Amino acid sequence: MLIREATSADWSSIWPFLREIAAAGDTYTWPRDIDEETARALWFPNPGRTVVAVDDDGTVLGTAKTNPNLAGPGSHVANASFLVDPRRSRRGVGRALGEHVLELARADGYRAMQFNAVVESNTRAVALWRSLGFEVLATVPEAFDHPEKGCVGLHVIYRRL
Repeated sequence: MLIREATSADWSSIWPFLREIAAAGDTYTWPRDIDEETARALWFPNPGRTVVAVDDDGTVLGTAKTNPNLAGPGSHVANASFLVDPRRSRRGVGRALGEHVLELARADGYRAMQFNAVVESNTRAVALWRSLGFEVLATVPEAFDHPEKGCVGLHVIYRRL
């Protein structure tokens, strides 16, 4: 697996699984019916970085983006988002992207990384972030309307770099 900067040409591979993940409504706080133009603007932030994980054939397996969590005096803390193609899950793509983005954030001079909304019931993601040294600082009760489980909490997760 190779992780590299994403290019505009990668969008046609990212959009189908981004749309699928958003439509499922169980892990992302994005609108379930998000349109392509809005999704692309959110996934390729400025300033920020977007990367893709690709296999030996160049197939996009997943993607991640990092950007300042806040502007101005809060811009020394990074934020990141991750998407793994559901057909490519359980192959270590999320872990590889997580490790890579942590290194990018360090190289970019961030002092910490914070995730503002990790769905409490997304236990695989929570376990991954904990294994990479993140801690749950707080949980906002019933802040996420899960399509099957009803209202569940959103974790605020943090790690110093």
